[in-house]
Amino acid sequence: MPGFADSFWTPDYATGLGVLYGKLQQGVVENKQILTIAGLRADAEEQYGFKLGDIAPSVDRMTTGFAKDDGASVRKAYEGVRSEMAEASKNHQKIASNIRELVVSPFRRWCDQHEARIQNSHDDLQARIKEHTKQVDLVKKLRSHYFNKCRVVEDLEEENKLAFQGPETSPQIKATPKIVLPEEQVEEEEPVELGDQIYSTEEVKRLLIHMLENIKVREVKVPIIGTYQNTSNGADLVEYIQKYMNGTSVSYAERIGQDLVDNGFLRLVGNIGSTFANSSKMNYQWRPRVFQITGIPEKKKPLMRVTSIASSEDGIESPISSVSEMLAGWNPLNNPYPNETPSEKLRREAREADERYRTAVQKLDQIRCKLEEEIVENLRFMEQCELDRLKAIKAVVLDFSGAISNVIPNLQSTVDHMMLYQETIQPLGDLRYLLENYRTGGFVPRVQAYENYYGSVEEQNFGVDLEARARADRKRVPVLLTTILTYLDNHYPELEGDEARRAIWLYDVPLAATHHLRNILNNSKVNYIEVLQKFEIPIIASVLKLYLLELPDSLVSSQVYEIVKTIYSTTAHETTEEGRIKVLQSTLGQLRLNNIATLDAIMTHFTRLIELTSADEAYISALAQALAPCILRPRLENSLTMNERHNYRLIRDLFAHKDAIFGELKRQSSALGLGSTANRPRAISTDESNRRAAMEARNRAIVDRSRANSPAPPRKHRRDRSSGASEAGRFPIHVGSPTERRAATRSSLEVPPKVESPTAAEQLTSVNIQTNENATNGTSSESPTSAAASVSTTSESSSSPPAPESEGSPTPTPTPGYVTATGGPEKRNSIPRSGALFTRKPGLGNRASFPIATGTDSEPGSKRNSLAESEPKGVTLEDKPMDD
Repeated sequence: MPGFADSFWTPDYATGLGVLYGKLQQGVVENKQILTIAGLRADAEEQYGFKLGDIAPSVDRMTTGFAKDDGASVRKAYEGVRSEMAEASKNHQKIASNIRELVVSPFRRWCDQHEARIQNSHDDLQARIKEHTKQVDLVKKLRSHYFNKCRVVEDLEEENKLAFQGPETSPQIKATPKIVLPEEQVEEEEPVELGDQIYSTEEVKRLLIHMLENIKVREVKVPIIGTYQNTSNGADLVEYIQKYMNGTSVSYAERIGQDLVDNGFLRLVGNIGSTFANSSKMNYQWRPRVFQITGIPEKKKPLMRVTSIASSEDGIESPISSVSEMLAGWNPLNNPYPNETPSEKLRREAREADERYRTAVQKLDQIRCKLEEEIVENLRFMEQCELDRLKAIKAVVLDFSGAISNVIPNLQSTVDHMMLYQETIQPLGDLRYLLENYRTGGFVPRVQAYENYYGSVEEQNFGVDLEARARADRKRVPVLLTTILTYLDNHYPELEGDEARRAIWLYDVPLAATHHLRNILNNSKVNYIEVLQKFEIPIIASVLKLYLLELPDSLVSSQVYEIVKTIYSTTAHETTEEGRIKVLQSTLGQLRLNNIATLDAIMTHFTRLIELTSADEAYISALAQALAPCILRPRLENSLTMNERHNYRLIRDLFAHKDAIFGELKRQSSALGLGSTANRPRAISTDESNRRAAMEARNRAIVDRSRANSPAPPRKHRRDRSSGASEAGRFPIHVGSPTERRAATRSSLEVPPKVESPTAAEQLTSVNIQTNENATNGTSSESPTSAAASVSTTSESSSSPPAPESEGSPTPTPTPGYVTATGGPEKRNSIPRSGALFTRKPGLGNRASFPIATGTDSEPGSKRNSLAESEPKGVTLEDKPMDD
């Protein structure tokens, strides 16, 4: 049964959480209702006890009755009835006291804490969602700004190319002579005389640095004029001169200070003149030249409004600002990029917009990951809180019935009914009901990937279209995915037992740990192997599932979801297993080559794991349930699709009939000559960088259309290439029997060694398919019978000899058999491992071994392949560069 963390996800996060917290708030109201019932029952019991207690005093006031007959039998009966009513009064008051002490008071405290937990969790997630929404809006704004800048740069480049191309007959403009000015010679600074000593340039620099470090530098406010930065008073300067510059007397120290003023190192502020004096009232500002010589940054303060003495005394701010600082800071020609042309400015602005957009996307990705982590943690905590609430209600009902049954045995029937009520409460059943009726969707993260204007995916891995990532890697399967599969194959033997190997795909790995590895692997420039070695195997498996979940579209595209739904919605008597496999082959043939190759690689890995570890039916079902949302998802999830299990049944069929499905697709691809990407048309590019080339091609087409037609008669009914699924670069919808057995040594997408002649149904399916030979010879038309015969002949001729492994095969190749180190057969519950590749480590016991998958691009027929034929084979992941 899925939990809260797997059931309340929506693309905007807030909708699903709103449904959940609405139900949790309903639980808070239910708690209050339980409290109200218990409290009112306690009040009623107390009032009833008081009424019963008032009976005896009321009848005792009648003194002329039973009080006169001391020994009458009637009086004893009366007194018995009277005492029973008094005892009943005490019992009912005790019931009221028990209800308040055992039920109302503790349950009220627990309800208040429960409500506070729900409110705090809701407020925390609400703040996270607002932050995420704000960042999403910022990313959209920056993306639009960046794209607009790029378009302006393109338009400017087009205008420059058209504007500055002169006619061929125009006279060439003579080059304008350039005037070369002599370089200015930097004048060397002369030595400075301070007092009776002459200082060189280097000595002056060291002296000024020491003075700035040891003399107190402050800011001074001068009325009306403003505030001066970097000032020191005369008394501090004289003190320093006497201490560090051998100023034996005050007059000599003032003389050195005057030399500092005369040489342009200090200037008097707040007074007229340039006289240096030993006074704390005289302030001297260090000139910018001092900071240029010493290299110490100068403290500058922005222009601020200052007040005079009179205005500050009255408490009214003066409108007079610092005139000197205002004039010094006013520079209308202050340009940080001088001599910059308009085109250079536009390119710089485009680069800056790109950087801001990239930074915002990265920040959004971090915020999204943190939001998802917080949601998972809060949902799991809320699930536990809700389960505790239901258990608490069950305990309250039990305590409530006990508070009554312990006092009044006469109310046993009522107590029995209440016990029956509390027995009918099923916390797990109520939780299941909540999940089944209020789920909003599974965990499918929506990644806001960086979109480059020119179509480049750059170094991103997660959230990028599978075909774009594979094209950037120049592989049929993305390098990250093949690396993870190979790494897992290599490290399966290190795990203790088949149970541990199977369990890594079912671990509930914390989302924070998965995101940590995901953020490192999201950069395609890192060394994947070195990164994976630092993490545990279950985290790596969880990252692979997260990679498939973050794809923009599921691995088996959501466009064929309705087809798959139709396949499995058909009743058993309407279709056979063989027919279902044929339709699955046809459906998967509509996918892109990268998706088919990636799906084959993943299914090969899991079918080998199931076979070599002798997995039982329970594990296969759990594994298919975990992989189902990773392989196939609907475009939009709703209340109907959440309860459908078509993706689970698809995974089970892929596990059971992998070789039949993918082998037939590969055979048809090879037979029709469609295995190479040279015959597959490219998809229409959305890159706007080719806008000018497309416009020129369109203009040429318009010119060609306006020409006169050729006098030669047109060739009718000619087709140079087949139409349909193959026209879009897909596998042809031409399936065979799934019960045909292929050679165990070939890959799931490899050309089969021998193919039976197609059946009559297959010939009818392939009537409209023409081979490249017919297109080359210019065949105008053929009958359906001859077309089917030609296809069948081509299939048999191309597949009759044993074909080597296809270059584009990205999937692991299952080994035909497994033997032990001594040559004998190996048991099914263990995993063979070649002794030449692994040595047994001391202290690890007799562990099961596993054939290793190595990612290599070696050519068929190499020395490595020849050696591999003589040894027990493992799985080899070969991912050759793409032909296109």
